[in-house]
Amino acid sequence: MISIGNVAVGGRAKTPLAALLASRLRDMGERPAILSRGYARRLAPDGVVVVRDPDGIRADLNRAGDEPLMLARQLAGVAVLTGASRYLAGHLAERHFGCTVHILDDGFQHFELRRDADIVVIAAGDIEGARTLPSGRLREPLDAMAAADAVIALGDDVPLAPLRLDGRPAWRARRRLESVRTPGGGEDEPHPGDPVLAMAGIAEPSAFFHGVRAAGWRVVREMAFRDHHPYSRADVAAVMQAAKAAGAAAVLTTEKDWVRLLPYRPFSLPVAYAPLAVDIDGIETLDVWLRGRLDAARAGECQEYGAR
Repeated sequence: MISIGNVAVGGRAKTPLAALLASRLRDMGERPAILSRGYARRLAPDGVVVVRDPDGIRADLNRAGDEPLMLARQLAGVAVLTGASRYLAGHLAERHFGCTVHILDDGFQHFELRRDADIVVIAAGDIEGARTLPSGRLREPLDAMAAADAVIALGDDVPLAPLRLDGRPAWRARRRLESVRTPGGGEDEPHPGDPVLAMAGIAEPSAFFHGVRAAGWRVVREMAFRDHHPYSRADVAAVMQAAKAAGAAAVLTTEKDWVRLLPYRPFSLPVAYAPLAVDIDGIETLDVWLRGRLDAARAGECQEYGAR
């Protein structure tokens, strides 16, 4: 079990990191499963929802949730499951799909499951003037990071000294917007330099807006919604009206928002999305560390079984 979590509320790129680790573990020959609670699902049936098995997508947005469905669309050959009990989800993934390793998305505070590798993502804003809720952004004090096995510092401005790593490994990572994608393409496909309405319903929409401008797009209007906002037909109509009024040639949004907009196609203006990726310095050393943790966990299990 590999957990990716954080100590603060808000976006810390945990889901793109889960996708990155899942793809690298898959390429190492593992059969990974991502276990998610499926936050903000419209339908949350009892038991486990298989969003994707290794062969294809099996659930829609309402039962999956936006982030699990986004992961399912990205990760061929990876199982994605949601449910209140991630213990049950893991058992199902092992028994029915032959999964060999689980990735717990947003799992640092999920104490019910034993982790073989507990990775915590930290940003500069979590350290500067660190305060717990409700006066600050921290779910728990920074001292809680002593329970982490490794740290990923999100950004070049994260000071590592206050984290008192004591020999634990740490890697620096950076968020990056990938090339914009326009499903369907065609003559109306927007290109950098075109005027766009930038829309985001994520934890930190300002970061997305900044990234869009840095990629060369001319943002004529921004529209921000709360994280996981359940778009309605009226919302989509309002966005299209605002885009046309601002002279935008297209709407540019995040991949997480795109999966929530899918039920409302076709749109009256082109809608494109920019996937969020994460680059990790020295990621090959992270691969080696993960392999070592998994090998040690499996060796421990064999010793336990042999002792019985």
